[in-house]
Amino acid sequence: MMNKLIGWLNNSLTPRVNKISKNVWIQSIQNAIMLSLPMIFVGSLISVVSLLRNFIPQLPDLNPINQFSFGLFSLFVTFLLPYQIMEKKKLDKKKILAGFSSLCLFMMLIRPEFTDAGAVFDFSRFGAAGMLVALFSGIVSALIMSASAKFSLFKKNSPIPDFVQQWFDNMIPISIILIVGYILIYALNFDFFAMILTLFNPIVEIAQTLPGFVLVCFLPVLLYAFGISSWIITPITFTICLGAIAANTEAVAAGLPATNITTFEVIYCGWVFIGGQGGTLPLVLMMTGSKSERLKAVGKATLVPSIFNINEPVIFGAPIAWNFTLMIPFLLNSLVVPIIVYCVLSAGWVSIPSQLFTLYQMPLPIATWLVCPEVQGLILFAVVVVINSLIWFPFFKTYENQCLKEEAEEVDDSDLSLEL
Repeated sequence: MMNKLIGWLNNSLTPRVNKISKNVWIQSIQNAIMLSLPMIFVGSLISVVSLLRNFIPQLPDLNPINQFSFGLFSLFVTFLLPYQIMEKKKLDKKKILAGFSSLCLFMMLIRPEFTDAGAVFDFSRFGAAGMLVALFSGIVSALIMSASAKFSLFKKNSPIPDFVQQWFDNMIPISIILIVGYILIYALNFDFFAMILTLFNPIVEIAQTLPGFVLVCFLPVLLYAFGISSWIITPITFTICLGAIAANTEAVAAGLPATNITTFEVIYCGWVFIGGQGGTLPLVLMMTGSKSERLKAVGKATLVPSIFNINEPVIFGAPIAWNFTLMIPFLLNSLVVPIIVYCVLSAGWVSIPSQLFTLYQMPLPIATWLVCPEVQGLILFAVVVVINSLIWFPFFKTYENQCLKEEAEEVDDSDLSLEL
């Protein structure tokens, strides 16, 4: 039965999921988000400065920089998504116009109010709250632009210059994209932005419950356990987590408590993923002192990346992926730790982070202190490290014995070869 399960996972499920992750549209969403991350990192640094102002009031208030970096995140994705799709489809002549058209559609869909003084925009819609509208605008623009590439108003031997032909050929898809926005906003007369949020709201609400929090933590680890990049679910988790921390910030600014626990600040920078997804840093530390020469070498090689929460080397080097001895604690940590962290934060024993901080490659517990500058947060971190270590240890020892046995057999085979 186990062999059949492994065979199905290896030969059927994993190739199909990997095929989906390599899809042009999925990869373009991933790339658009990745290219925009430095803007979020700038916002994270500004959040650190804001924390320092609690101790050094003389520091300037740099929050406006945060508004014009992280606060415009959806705008960046709106342009970059169709740009990336056109680039991957080898439609280089259309990628900039696709990005511009997407921006136009996005600006229409967030529904500004036109007054005698000019257009009035709700600035919050340019940030994380507008991610779903950004994805919609980018995909619609890319679909129409890529479809238009197959048609031209002119014949091949037309005497009209190529650049003039391109102008007229591009006018049609741009017009169609803008007509889509006009129909949705003005002809049908409803708030598309609000509709998108209403449709997505049940998912957001579920994500902020204990089962939802555990699922957001567990699913990427489950994918990694089978060698599948967790980036495939990033469009969903990214939207949920960025929107949640933005809502926490607004709540605290209004004198209300932060309530959203499912954020990157909690999962990646605070307490859940110590050393990377699945909490692998304790395992790496154990391997550095292993009796097995192979495990010791892997531990030393992966120690520095793990300190900075980069654990792909240990996942594929130990390996953890497809190694059922280490997959079990890898998955267990991603179930047990999130439950403990959620219960502690929801009980109010540790404050829920309310400031943007997505520098997930900063070593913990430094990052833990930055997202939650209180002693209780560091105590929770220490508890998580102990739990992580207790879960890893028996499975590590089992795997170490397997490796020692294999190394001994290799030595015996080598000695036998020398004698012959």
